[in-house]
Amino acid sequence: MHQILVVEDESVIRTALRRLLERHDYQVAEAASVQEAESKHTLTDFDLIVSDLRLPGAPGTDLIKKAGDVPVLIMTSYASLRSAVDSMRMGAVDYIAKPFDHGDMVAAVERIIADHPTSRGAPAAVGNASNRVTGIIGNCPAMVTLSEHIRKVSPTDSTVLVLGETGTGKELVARSVHEHSKRADKTLICVNCAAIPDTLIESELFGYEKGAFTGANASRMGLIEAADGGTLFLDEIGELPMEAQARLLRFIQEGEIRRIGSVHSRKVNVRLICATHRNLHVLSAEGLFRQDLYYRINVLRLHLPPLRERGKDILHLAEKMLQVQSQRLDKGPMELSPRAIQAITTYQWPGNVRELEHAIERAVVLSETSEIDNDALGIDLELVNINRIRGHGSNSVQVPALHTPRSITSDPTEDLSLEDYFQRFVLEHQDSMSETELAQKLGISRKCLWERRQRFEIPRKKSSSGGGRRRKAAS
Repeated sequence: MHQILVVEDESVIRTALRRLLERHDYQVAEAASVQEAESKHTLTDFDLIVSDLRLPGAPGTDLIKKAGDVPVLIMTSYASLRSAVDSMRMGAVDYIAKPFDHGDMVAAVERIIADHPTSRGAPAAVGNASNRVTGIIGNCPAMVTLSEHIRKVSPTDSTVLVLGETGTGKELVARSVHEHSKRADKTLICVNCAAIPDTLIESELFGYEKGAFTGANASRMGLIEAADGGTLFLDEIGELPMEAQARLLRFIQEGEIRRIGSVHSRKVNVRLICATHRNLHVLSAEGLFRQDLYYRINVLRLHLPPLRERGKDILHLAEKMLQVQSQRLDKGPMELSPRAIQAITTYQWPGNVRELEHAIERAVVLSETSEIDNDALGIDLELVNINRIRGHGSNSVQVPALHTPRSITSDPTEDLSLEDYFQRFVLEHQDSMSETELAQKLGISRKCLWERRQRFEIPRKKSSSGGGRRRKAAS
C-alpha cells in the first residue's frame, strides 16, 4: 500500500483529502505545517507528499529539498499561478489548483506515484549524479535509468539498439555512448538510413571500386570502413532496404566488408549503434525487416521516453533551451511567463524534444520583450486544457494543440501556417519532383524533409525510375 503525507493547515480540507485517498486504498498521514511534518514523520518513508503552498511558518515548497527523492505535489489557489510556477522551478513534481475536483486529485496522485517510484530511505539525488556522468538533461525515473544503462553499456563493444519516438534525442544517446566508451578518441560516423535514397545506401555504407557501375569513376571508401576503430551510428535502421540489410548482417557476423565491385573483403573493427522509432519486432514478423538482423542488433537496448512522460524535466529542458537560444540570438536574459510554463507542462509535445526546441527558438525570435508568453510558443492554452480534460489526466497522446492544421485542399489564398504550407507543397509536387528538389525548393535538408514527412504522416514516394540501372549494376 502506497503511503502519502498530506500537509494542510485547514483541518476540514486535510480530513476530506485523507478520506478521499483512503477510499482509493492509500495509507495517509497528516500534518498541519512543515515543522509538524518533520517532527512527527520521516519524510523519506512516503511515496508522495501532497502539501498546501501557504502554511503557517515555512511554505510547503520547503518540503521539496527536505523530502529528497520523494515527489511533492503542491496545492494552490487559482489566483496563485505565479507561485505554482515558482514551486515547479524549485522542484515540485506538479501543482493542482484549489478547490480541486476529486477525480483530478486521484488521477494526479496515481500518475505521480506511477511515474516516480521511490526507494524509501535511499539517499537523494542519485539521478543527478548519474545524469552528470552521461551529460543528458533529465532527472525523471526513466532518464535516470537510461543514464545508468548508458554508463554500463558504454565501456563494452556490444551492439546497442536505441528505441524512442521521433524527436526524443536518439542521436544524443548514441553520442553519449560513444563518448563514454573506449573508442571516445576515435571517429563517430552518424548515418540517417531514411535520408539516403535506396539506390545509394549500399554504396554509401560499403563503398565501391572504380567501374563498379555507371558513374563510378574512382574508388570510394564506405562509411563503415571510414568508422574503422570507432563507432558507426545507424539512425532509423528500420528504413534500410532488404538488400542493404543482408550486407549489413554479414558485416556484423564476420566483422568484414566488401566494396561494391570488389572481390576482396576487408576486416574492420567498428562498434555499431542502431536507432529506430519503429517496432522492429513487428516489422520482422511481417517480413519487412530481416529477423536474423533484428536478433543481431537487439543486444543491448536503451529506451528513450517521449517528452510527455518526463514530468518536470520538460520545464528544465525548456529553460535550458531558452538560455541557449537567447544567448545565441543575442537577445539578453529571457524568462517564461506563468502561462507559458503552464502551456509547456500541459501540452503533449507529439514532436518531443525537437518540437520543444523549435518552439522555444521561434518564441525567442518573435518576442519583443524579455518574457516569453504561450502565444509566442504557438500553444493554444485553452485547447490544451480541453484536450487534457478529455484525456482525464492520463498520459495518452491527445490531439495536438500547436498549429491545428487546416484542410490542405482549402482556398490557397487563406493565411496558411508554415506547417500547412509544407504539407500542401509536398503533396502537390512530390510526384513531379525528387526528394532533393523538394528539399531545395523548401530551403531545408533532405534529413529535415524526411523528419517532417514522419511528423505530418505524409508517405514517402519511392522512386521507380532512374535507380534501377544503378541497383542492377551495383549488385
